[in-house]
Amino acid sequence: MAETGAATGDRIEPGLHLVSVPIGAARDITLRALDVLRGADVLAAEDTRSLRRLMAIHGVDLGGRPLLPYHDHNGPAVRPRLLAALREGQSVAYASEAGTPLIADPGFALGVAAQAEGLPVRAAPGASAVLAALCVAGLSTDRFLFAGFLPPKSGARRTALKEVAEVPATLVFYESPRRLGAMLSDASEVLGPRDAAVCRELTKRYEDVVRGPLDVLAERYADEDPKGEIVVVIDRGAPAALSEEDLMDLLAVEMETVSLKTAVKGVSEKYGVGRNTVYEAALKVKRR
Repeated sequence: MAETGAATGDRIEPGLHLVSVPIGAARDITLRALDVLRGADVLAAEDTRSLRRLMAIHGVDLGGRPLLPYHDHNGPAVRPRLLAALREGQSVAYASEAGTPLIADPGFALGVAAQAEGLPVRAAPGASAVLAALCVAGLSTDRFLFAGFLPPKSGARRTALKEVAEVPATLVFYESPRRLGAMLSDASEVLGPRDAAVCRELTKRYEDVVRGPLDVLAERYADEDPKGEIVVVIDRGAPAALSEEDLMDLLAVEMETVSLKTAVKGVSEKYGVGRNTVYEAALKVKRR
């Protein structure tokens, strides 16, 4: 299969290339990301010093190409220059400070602006703190919601937690070390009993993953002052009890497009209802 956006010779295709960079270990860079960094006409980065170090480690020469800082504070001022380069048919590579661009990242506005003008936007995928945390947290990964950073103040944070409390998915948050204890305490009170994991410094030398009930983690970090980048993963809540009528309504919808067996399996797993109970309800639906 052809590799869209891959390097072709020394240069790459015109357009905005969103380059994923390591979240810790420098060797987590992809070969394609290195191709893009070597071949782009213009480079932009949330942290130019971090990108320079990464390029030096992997022997990528900046040459005379511009490397522009692009972050929350200067985005509106720098964005027109990058968009102008794209309109002229140049290739622009943008990299976050770490991980995948546009995920809780100032590059989001750049990507949206380029797409709004019909300019090519391509992703060079790679490291992601969200996915790395899901891999090591030991919680369900079939469905998850990334909720970014919660508000720093308790009242607003609790409101935000209430908004996601009923989502039938594993919840993933970024959090500041300074607010971790308070965030876990609020989450424990708002979300109730759930398993969770605090993932710190993923892929770095002092990587640490602490798993346990949410209230236990809240107590542990109440007085502890952790350091580094933190991702908090919280298990989905217990499913609400379904009446037989609700169950049959769900199955009726599913059985319009899939077999009885597939519908039973899907509803059972999604809503945490015993397979036999769901099967009996499905037979009643079939006899209607």
